[in-house]
Amino acid sequence: TPRTPTRPSPTPRSTRARMQVIASASRTTIAPAKVARATRRAPRVPVACRASSTDDGDVGTSFADRCARLAASTVTAAALLAAPIGPAHARLEGVNNPQMLPPGPPQEVLDVAGYLTKGEIARLTTEVRNLEKDTGYKLRVLAQAYPKTPGLAVKDYWNVDDDTVVFVADPGLGNILNFSVGHNVDLEVPPSFWTRLSGKYGTKFYWQENGEEASISNAVSAIDTCFREEPGKLKCQKVQGELGEEPSSGKFGKAWFGS
Repeated sequence: TPRTPTRPSPTPRSTRARMQVIASASRTTIAPAKVARATRRAPRVPVACRASSTDDGDVGTSFADRCARLAASTVTAAALLAAPIGPAHARLEGVNNPQMLPPGPPQEVLDVAGYLTKGEIARLTTEVRNLEKDTGYKLRVLAQAYPKTPGLAVKDYWNVDDDTVVFVADPGLGNILNFSVGHNVDLEVPPSFWTRLSGKYGTKFYWQENGEEASISNAVSAIDTCFREEPGKLKCQKVQGELGEEPSSGKFGKAWFGS
């Protein structure tokens, strides 16, 4: 006698409901994992504190204060972007150490971390003084290793204003080049220049291969060249090569040792 095939008994409705809930719950666990991986892959990016910044934390804060905060905190925005989010990665504490400032007249180039030789400090000082005399723009250099920094004290020390660029050199974030750009400079120099400059001379690979002094010196030279170029849409579109490789195209020429 042929056997009559038997159909599997239907799954009870309550069981199907439980299975759907379990499947839905397993799918929801995928998205957080992707978010976590994306967070770990967040690149380190150079940050320029610009006068046109609209960050909520800068509302009601003067450019000079934002600039000094950059020197004090070593660009904490970049650190937070690159690090996993959590209570262990709170903002770096602001530093205010006026006792670290040298006595006497203000010095345009401060090296509290020992990256530069005395001869290079003298050369860079002459270069930034000539730049200010020729263009009216003030470039100030602070080489530091957070938290060893005068921090907030540089604001009054350098009389930071809308014509000032504060260049903070600190390898602690991976990219050694960080800039705080005054409003008047921001109107003349495209923001992309600072990003390209940091990408060329500020990467960890570059300063580990060539030294912190090479990164700082080449960055100052590139800024000097940029500021001396004629106004227009092509201004500062190219980052100068290695120190002395390309002369300025600006009307002032290149002032290496000044007059």
